Amino acid sequence: MKKTASPSRLLILGAGRFGRLALQRLGRRHPDAAITVVDQAPGFGRDPAFRGCETVEADGVDYLVEAMQAKTAADWIVPAMPIHVAWRWMKKDLIAAGRRVVDLPVPEAAAARVPHPLRGDHGQLYASNADFICPDDCPEPERFCTVTGKPRPVVMFAHLAALRIPGFAAVVVRSRQLAPGVGGYRPAELRQAQAAALAAADAVLLATACKCHAVIDAFRIDSQYAPSWAWEALPRKREQQKP
Repeated sequence: MKKTASPSRLLILGAGRFGRLALQRLGRRHPDAAITVVDQAPGFGRDPAFRGCETVEADGVDYLVEAMQAKTAADWIVPAMPIHVAWRWMKKDLIAAGRRVVDLPVPEAAAARVPHPLRGDHGQLYASNADFICPDDCPEPERFCTVTGKPRPVVMFAHLAALRIPGFAAVVVRSRQLAPGVGGYRPAELRQAQAAALAAADAVLLATACKCHAVIDAFRIDSQYAPSWAWEALPRKREQQKP
């Protein structure tokens, strides 16, 4: 596992089993970081497990929308809710900005090109290199699977970014490991993904993926006009030097 720069602020969305594991492991790895945990369960912050961190009783996605708009969403966002947080944030943020977002089922052509595809109840798609339950503290080795000791069938985030499905543009938010079994992404990566979705001429396949697993949702934005911040969020191409 490659080490990331030590964060000063961490935002954990969800206070269930995986949120608690994230808090424990991130607290040990980054003892000087300020950690905020968000969950809508009444009184969850009174649990001794959350002593020493800030707790907020709120819907995690609503909190993230507001924090992103106010640019106070911490250095890293750790999704620990049983939903596709990046997609729910993007959809809610786009609707708040006046966009019309149309949910679509992930096409079968995409399901046919990922390992171990599994359909969700609302047309989303899950993909995994594993056909077994992974350990919750997997350190995500660089070149091989922790359990099998063999190379991964695909590097999931790169595989999905390279998908070419007619009528769809692939947009991937990479989940980077912050501690064993704990992944997250920076706020800027969410904005870049949203900018790419707004700039797409086609419908969008939005995935959040690490090296081994992914969740994918599909949608269409009826108005493809992108506000100025969206274009600014796109990575800039280097200008070619004149001969």
